[in-house]
Amino acid sequence: MAGSGPVDRLLPGLSIGADEPPTRSEVAAALDDVDLVIVENLCSIPLNPNAASVVVEVVAGRPAVFHHHDLPWQRSRFIDFPAPPDHPRWSHVTINELSRRQLAERGIAAATIYNAFATGARGGGIGAAAAGRSDRAAQLRASLDVDQGERLVLQPTRAIPRKNVAGGIAVATALGATYWLLGPAEDGYGPELDTLVGAASCRVILGPPGGEDGVAIHDAYQASDVVALPSTWEGFGNPTIESVVHRRPLAIGPYPVARELAAFGFRWFPLTEMDRLGAWLGAPDQGLLNHNLAVAAAHFSLADLPRKIAAVLPAL
Repeated sequence: MAGSGPVDRLLPGLSIGADEPPTRSEVAAALDDVDLVIVENLCSIPLNPNAASVVVEVVAGRPAVFHHHDLPWQRSRFIDFPAPPDHPRWSHVTINELSRRQLAERGIAAATIYNAFATGARGGGIGAAAAGRSDRAAQLRASLDVDQGERLVLQPTRAIPRKNVAGGIAVATALGATYWLLGPAEDGYGPELDTLVGAASCRVILGPPGGEDGVAIHDAYQASDVVALPSTWEGFGNPTIESVVHRRPLAIGPYPVARELAAFGFRWFPLTEMDRLGAWLGAPDQGLLNHNLAVAAAHFSLADLPRKIAAVLPAL
């Protein structure tokens, strides 16, 4: 059930920016035959607080899991909003330990379940021959007018302030590479993005090539040589693990959860160490990629997710 998209039950009032929230009767009817409700981030960041209030009213007393990606005080514009609601029949799940601890400080017990990924190796490592890329990835580079020997830095994010596009451009500049920002500008960031692109001393590619509707993320990773995630804040930051799965080195910003994830043993390249990343690209060490993939498989594997989810359900 959601406000938009290919869902089983559509309630437009749940959408971000909806003019009116769904009614209590609409939500109750949609959940009438449901045994367990999973509230996905609706009561975390207050992007549609009226809809959140209606859902909370309907699920009060029912088994529910509240899945939190980010919390209000982690965003400056929501810093004065209260903690998510709680009830004895609800479980709270965060995607990082930082958020779990912050909820605990506010009297809400939660469990951390990190985002999970299919951790089988996908795609040739850096320094592989052109045949190491999929045909689609090679075609994608050609569509982007990126030569075989040219370095391509992929930032697989949207363009908003906390994604630190300037940091991504700086990575590409330091590596003598082309910078590719995959996602669009949002939340009025377009003019700032135009300014950054205009001032860039490296080549910049914005969005999919040739007016395509989109690019499969797997192909984008395979087409790249380096992945950049220079963000100042992420609740998790899926490119941290996606870059590992696709055997690409990661240039990463110092956002708090990045330090939490790095503590598992990943060997990433901080934004302050582009000389070291450049040297690595000049003489790629496949051992680093193998090590990172082993860490991801041990701690972030999709195969382990059912067991982790089951652990939060008995309390319901």
